[in-house]
Amino acid sequence: MEYQLLALDLDGTLTNSKKEISKPTLNALIEIQKAGKKVVLASGRPTNGVLPLANELHLHDYGSYILSFNGGRITDCRSKQVLYNKTLPNDVVLPLFHIVKKYTGADILAYTSETILSGVKANQYTELESRINHMPIIQTEDFPSEVTEPTNKLLITGEPDIIQRIKKEAEEYFRSYLYIYCSDPFFLEIMPPRIDKAHSLLKLLTSIGLSAEQMICCGDGYNDLTMIETAGLGVAMANAQPLVLEKADYITKSNDEDGILHVINEFMR
Repeated sequence: MEYQLLALDLDGTLTNSKKEISKPTLNALIEIQKAGKKVVLASGRPTNGVLPLANELHLHDYGSYILSFNGGRITDCRSKQVLYNKTLPNDVVLPLFHIVKKYTGADILAYTSETILSGVKANQYTELESRINHMPIIQTEDFPSEVTEPTNKLLITGEPDIIQRIKKEAEEYFRSYLYIYCSDPFFLEIMPPRIDKAHSLLKLLTSIGLSAEQMICCGDGYNDLTMIETAGLGVAMANAQPLVLEKADYITKSNDEDGILHVINEFMR
């Protein structure tokens, strides 16, 4: 099987510990795009948080894609057209806000096109999200009334033990109405039902005439599991979570050892 599409998680996968793409990996990704293969940056980040890396990789020159918000949105980098967009129901913001407010130190975030809205009070993990995405934090006075735009996801931040308590309460409240999971111990993702990276990648593949067997997916975290299990070749980084390592077809080197370059050399060159 000749692989035609490479889907990459960002943090802990494509980028190293400094949140940078190494020069050899960057050159290899541009080379495979020049050869006609597609690259998808598949991230939980908002679209604007992915754009700097997309520009660095020249995705706009080669018709590659951004999958942002853990699959809530897909953007064609060449045309700037949004190919898929799934947003949360408007009625979830208020009850989620009230749940989060009960837990000291927790925060709830929403995203505008250029900023991150903090619903309670920014904590160290809210600030981490801001740094990762190069987007400023705006402290809201009344979060439920200020989240006026349809949003692809909400993010709850806090200490891991608090996050687990909020997760349990939110799951009991919303049942199957929302998809709720941890992307990191301190990040609780609030997504529309049945939306994840695999779901959206399959929609993209159908629209461009490719099959899952022609796709390689690489990741390290729990939110990468579905795409790794769906791909023709599911790849875990050496630094991946234990369950991701267990489910992958292939384990590459770590994100600090050019693991993505190793995959390209083995399977796409």
